[in-house]
Amino acid sequence: MQNLDKHVVTQTLRWLNAGETVWLCTVLGTFGSSPREPGSLMAAKQDGRSVGSLSGGCVEEDFLLRLSEGRFAKTVERIRYGSGGDVDASRVSLPCGGSLEILVEQLTPSDYNIEHLQKLQKTLEGHTVKLRRVALKAIKETGAAHLLDAQALGARIQFDPDNRFVDIRVGPVTRLIIAGISPVATYCAEFALAMGYEVIVCDPRDKAWNDFNVPGIRSERVHPALFIATPGMCHRASAVVGLTHDPRIDDLAIMEAIETPSFYIGVMGSHKTSKARANRLQRTGGLSSEQIARIHMPIGLALGSKTPAEIALAIMSDILRVQRGKSRHEL
Repeated sequence: MQNLDKHVVTQTLRWLNAGETVWLCTVLGTFGSSPREPGSLMAAKQDGRSVGSLSGGCVEEDFLLRLSEGRFAKTVERIRYGSGGDVDASRVSLPCGGSLEILVEQLTPSDYNIEHLQKLQKTLEGHTVKLRRVALKAIKETGAAHLLDAQALGARIQFDPDNRFVDIRVGPVTRLIIAGISPVATYCAEFALAMGYEVIVCDPRDKAWNDFNVPGIRSERVHPALFIATPGMCHRASAVVGLTHDPRIDDLAIMEAIETPSFYIGVMGSHKTSKARANRLQRTGGLSSEQIARIHMPIGLALGSKTPAEIALAIMSDILRVQRGKSRHEL
């Protein structure tokens, strides 16, 4: 999940607690070109206020207009924009002739809906994956959705063969933990924020923070190893990167990260430096060959990067590659 989706859930909960009705929209499927992936969220009110997004802007504009006109009166409905879409949505054309299928839920400020959104919020802030099962023919009084336990891996969206419900896989927001401040770390933090990640930067050196100013991140003035070792700080949607060239920071952080379920662990350095680090981690850190193999070093895609921004781009590209399950030869 992205930080934007967590923000959508938080704002939806605020509106419900204020006694307002909210329309929660979920992207169920994209066909052709689309900037938002299945599972992405948007919430809107009839007065035109909204949070989140479904596309590049054209779908949101049309949806809000129709909502203000009194459309979407059902508790749950599915609509499609673009090629082969609903008749009433055909005036919106998407890039490359694509189409976008959306689940629209009308959430009244009932105790049931508020409790459900609270549980969903905790899921996005926690460490486990859930299935949000939404009944496609729901009764307002009982609510349309509830959360179920789920395996970590699986399809993001899955329909019941009998079309009774849809399962939406939800889980913690992707987290990037940056061990140590450097020029590359600054660009990685900025790129990751733009990608919707939750970003945490750890560094115990007061001097290092003087030139670091990236709004929107969580800053921890502690040694990264201490932060990473704290129970619950790294989950399956976490990536940990060491970016200082200082083994006193990078090595210790990586040694702690290897004990976590993080999907990506990487450390910056040349091939020669990486080989020396691998030997050092085995000799003094006690890491096994299997643990060493989990570490991406040298970190990032081999793009011929030279500047800090180019190196950060290579790092974030590689993290995204692993997150999407792509092997290097597929690129």
